[in-house]
Amino acid sequence: MTSGLWELVLKGIWTTVQLLVLSGLLATAVSFVVGIARTHRLWIVRFLAGLYTEVFRGTSALVMIFWVFFVLPVAFGWQLVPLWAGTLALGLTYGAYGSEIVRGALGAVDPAQQEGGVALSFTPWQRMRLVLLPQAVPEMIPPFCNLLVELLKGTALVSVMGMGDLTFSANLVRLALQQSAEIYTYVLLIYFVIAFTLTRLMRGLEKRLKAGIGKGPARSESKPGRTVGVGGGVA
Repeated sequence: MTSGLWELVLKGIWTTVQLLVLSGLLATAVSFVVGIARTHRLWIVRFLAGLYTEVFRGTSALVMIFWVFFVLPVAFGWQLVPLWAGTLALGLTYGAYGSEIVRGALGAVDPAQQEGGVALSFTPWQRMRLVLLPQAVPEMIPPFCNLLVELLKGTALVSVMGMGDLTFSANLVRLALQQSAEIYTYVLLIYFVIAFTLTRLMRGLEKRLKAGIGKGPARSESKPGRTVGVGGGVA
């Protein structure tokens, strides 16, 4: 493969990484906002958050990309460049899945911790910020890792917009060289390397977060008689 074609593939990798980071950040923000809203005391907030989750989980990410890129300009006059259209469609779609991860992790926190926050006269937001989230976030990391890998693979869908991501660039190279097996083997390996790197980074983050609340290796170094209290603090 010539240097020009390799340059095309490298540009595709960079575009895929950009899309992964941007849509991942959007999906994370949506996950926490909607996931926390699913536990709100007001039924209307829970209903709206649940409606969003069901709508975006029940629709195809590919169709959502088409809708954002082709329908929005016609319906509202908003023409987004392919990168931002892909980011919006993927971020909102995968954020709906992530919101269920957040809701489930918050619901799995020991009720005694919530009661402890009430006993300390914490406001609902203080209980969420100081008690629930510090204990729930480490438990979210493994499913979020899986979701992030799925998002990486979902970035290939933006090629339908003509966006020069890894899949689109690889297809151009395939057409130029007529070597499908070789080109797509390279693409598989590149996606695997990116996914493996993400997995290792997320596992490292999980260990650090769990050590911070006494669930990781740091727990064995704690002094006898010390216990983990509300919010993962040491009492």
